[in-house]
Amino acid sequence: MMHLPSLNRAELESTKQALHAYAKILGQWLKHCRTKRKHWWHASLRPSLTGLTTGVVRGSPSFELELDLAASELRGALGSGQRLVERLQGQSAAELAGVIEGFLTAAGVAAPAATATDRDSFSYAPEQARQMQAALSYLTGALTELRAGIREETSPIQIWPHHFDLSMLWLPGEKIPDTDPQDEEYSDKQMNFGFTFGDTVIADPYLYVTAYPTPAAMTELALPAGAKWRSEGFSGVVIDYAALARQADPAAYLQETWGRLMASAREHLLARSA
Repeated sequence: MMHLPSLNRAELESTKQALHAYAKILGQWLKHCRTKRKHWWHASLRPSLTGLTTGVVRGSPSFELELDLAASELRGALGSGQRLVERLQGQSAAELAGVIEGFLTAAGVAAPAATATDRDSFSYAPEQARQMQAALSYLTGALTELRAGIREETSPIQIWPHHFDLSMLWLPGEKIPDTDPQDEEYSDKQMNFGFTFGDTVIADPYLYVTAYPTPAAMTELALPAGAKWRSEGFSGVVIDYAALARQADPAAYLQETWGRLMASAREHLLARSA
């Protein structure tokens, strides 16, 4: 059985900041080079076998960029065959952005209007990057299992460059009354299942589940130990990562907890279930 790695906030903080900054650079290229999709899915990264990737960006030429957290390398590939490998060692966002821009523009890919300009370097620890990758891999697997059992539409399992969180949306297909149906951000009923290494709301790594709009009845649902409702900063369920890692079977715990929340949402969020 695979186990979740321990994540120490103080030890991973600088490495997290570096990878967050690097992920934003990849996100800038995605927003620039891809056609817009609903819920901004064109601008999100995808978990790869060893890190996070843009996936193939189709164009002339097509390209892919990947942050390999296991090997601490930036990797680039062009459809025409050229390859880029750059060691991740805490270089500034501006320095890494310049490397990527040089690689892609030399092949004829037009650059975004603005890329990273921050020239401060980071204290980067490859071992912390590997631990982060192990956590992302485990939780991506758990989300993949959850997604396989959902019959309605789901988003890709994605990593958002701006917030640096792993996320998957469930979209049951209903619209919220009295909203603009063309504005899917605010009109689509949805649940979001995600994970972050810590943010300005909660400093330590945590998992979250949100429903939009949140039915009042859902907040009365009994939750297993380690999960709790939160209303400060955002409204949703929070699962402390450290507590999850101590579970005998974290994957089973997640499926049971997520399943319980999905069942409650089907009962209280959807109009046809009212």
